[in-house]
Amino acid sequence: MSDDSRPSRTELRTAAVIPAAGRGVRLGPGAPKALRALNGTPMLIHAVRALAASRAVSLVVVVAPPDGAPEVKSLLDAHALPDRTDFLVVPGGESRQESVKLGLDALPPDYDIVLVHDAARPLVPVDTVDAVIQAVRDGAPAVVPALPLADTVKEVEPATTPGDPEPVLATPERARLRAVQTPQGFDRQTLVRAHETVTDNVTDDASMVEQLGERVVVVPGHEEAFKVTRPLDLVLAEAVLARRRLNDGF
Repeated sequence: MSDDSRPSRTELRTAAVIPAAGRGVRLGPGAPKALRALNGTPMLIHAVRALAASRAVSLVVVVAPPDGAPEVKSLLDAHALPDRTDFLVVPGGESRQESVKLGLDALPPDYDIVLVHDAARPLVPVDTVDAVIQAVRDGAPAVVPALPLADTVKEVEPATTPGDPEPVLATPERARLRAVQTPQGFDRQTLVRAHETVTDNVTDDASMVEQLGERVVVVPGHEEAFKVTRPLDLVLAEAVLARRRLNDGF
């Protein structure tokens, strides 16, 4: 006998967790990467707005540097954010994995779908966010937006000294490879179980779910959801924003 009190898949509530506790070493010294300005506004604010642009997202949890939660809360309060979305700031941990877990722990019980998004991907389009949510609503335990690779990829034996030549071990078939982006979407219970079970220091949450043996599916990503990691990425991000202002008239 079914429990008619449970929400249908289309009614499942969605929350987003944005770990923003990292320092961003590759962008050089200065403010943490998530707080770097992009067109005069911190990248974190762009990322928060990008997820809040989805009408399905009713809560965004920002995981701040361990000692920086008051500063991040003030930052969110100082910028215009959608009224229909709730925002919460919690202090993070020493690793990304620990920070995501702390963000998960802060979620109220009535959220069934969780997005995890990199603060360093400030320009992800709302259509990509919605596509990830829809795939979870359709029954996938974990969903990853991703793009085909433009470059041929080589597997190498890493050099012990940076800059030394590296022997090629194999050339993977490019058609089977994808470059993974965020937000990654999850059935909440599956993601919580992954964080309770997997202790390896992994690079993304979907790989933790893979280690549980659960199904992970890919949906099309978007070229504007790139990760701002190096100074050149900031230039590209400014160009994308300039093009959007031209096209959207603001």
